[in-house]
Amino acid sequence: MPIFMDLHIVPGVTPKEVADAHSMDVKIQHEFRCRTMTYWIDEDKGCVFCLIEAPDKESVRELHQNAHGLIPNEIIQVDSNVVEAFLGRISDPETFQEVSEPNHLKVFNDPASRVVMATKTIDARLLQYKLGKEKTRALLLIYNNCIREQIRNHEGSEVELKEEGFIISFASAMQAVKCSLAIHERLPAVSELIGLRIGLHAGVPVNKNNVIFGATVNLAKYLCNIGKDNQIVISAAVRKLYKDHDSMLTANRENIRWLTSPEENFLDILINTLHENWQDPQFGVTDFCSIMSTSKPQLYRKSKATTGMSPNELLREYRLLQALDVLRNEDRNISQTTFDTGFSSPSYFTKCFQKRFGLQPLAYLKAAI
Repeated sequence: MPIFMDLHIVPGVTPKEVADAHSMDVKIQHEFRCRTMTYWIDEDKGCVFCLIEAPDKESVRELHQNAHGLIPNEIIQVDSNVVEAFLGRISDPETFQEVSEPNHLKVFNDPASRVVMATKTIDARLLQYKLGKEKTRALLLIYNNCIREQIRNHEGSEVELKEEGFIISFASAMQAVKCSLAIHERLPAVSELIGLRIGLHAGVPVNKNNVIFGATVNLAKYLCNIGKDNQIVISAAVRKLYKDHDSMLTANRENIRWLTSPEENFLDILINTLHENWQDPQFGVTDFCSIMSTSKPQLYRKSKATTGMSPNELLREYRLLQALDVLRNEDRNISQTTFDTGFSSPSYFTKCFQKRFGLQPLAYLKAAI
């Protein structure tokens, strides 16, 4: 059966109250063909996340409704391996407090918030075109080994390695920042050659996205796009968690850019707008302004200040990066890719691609690492 994670928003909730509600679920779970696996509680946010094996989302809702009446605010289907990679477990933790009354409850308070690190390098095919196959392989091997060594050293968990980008989960903001700095310190020459960038963002597993930690991962990855080579870009959410250790950030200021809350909010809206409209060739700055409820001059100023690019440049860059992904992973020709990525004509797409990446799309297609 599929596995689901749900979100309950319950301001003021306590670990004992959650343990009690969980025991109520367990008592009647068989009636709805469910298996309640475990839960997490973020007391300060008033959020509870349940992991349940069930036939469908409706069964999860019915179980909770009949057990204690706390209907989930959101439910998403998840992969248990991905849950374990992000959160470290898919069953109850070994450490808990037993309360004899009522029902010998197992009470624990294990937050689900995580800091997500995204890393990005120059696309491997582009590196190969620039540096040659052997040198590219050697550099990426050094990079991969270094990342994995520092993940182990700083108590991180590797969630994904896709192409040249890692997604890594940390329970501690301090460890996430230390890991980022350690990677840069150990790869000074390599980082410059491969164009290494790192983005850090914090969030919870279920948050208006059908993928676990989807919104958090998306922003962490996008922070890599607005950063410079050899730079770590840290979201305001991580900075807030890290506030007691600001001396380390100040000491490494040249390597780090931290966002303000207004910048982070702007980026969040911006990413959603790009994600929903990049394939539409008719979408332009006027539409940008309409969706984001702002004027063209204001959008231009905010865009340049936050990302270093104008709205037109942002849209073109987003489409070109998506085109790389399409050409790399799908059996597409240049014409198909042109229109699938929102460009108006193959000739214009080829011109933009050549200017941005230094080779034509066809040459990129033929390259293989």
